[in-house]
Amino acid sequence: MPCLNLSTNVNLDGVDTSAILSEATSSVAKLIGKPEAGSVPMSFGGTEQPAAYGELVSIGGLNPDVNKKLSAAIAAILETKLQVPKSRFFLKFYDTKGSNFGWNGSTF
Repeated sequence: MPCLNLSTNVNLDGVDTSAILSEATSSVAKLIGKPEAGSVPMSFGGTEQPAAYGELVSIGGLNPDVNKKLSAAIAAILETKLQVPKSRFFLKFYDTKGSNFGWNGSTF
């Protein structure tokens, strides 16, 4: 099942985000030939206590030292703001090539 994470600085008050997400995930699933899945409960260590999963994609700039600092910083924010313990947060890093990103109807 594909995982699509979208962020925007557009004010979403009054916007039907469910319809946008449904259309976007349907398109992704169709275009890459994977089944579409709905909301999935999150379980870490066999429990559904507060937990979080994140992905960070960057064209360069990531390395083991930076990744460690990023993981610690984001885990601290989630623990402080959402009461997600640091031990129940998983962050996946992608250091990728520009050709793996689409922008302005093309790639970098």
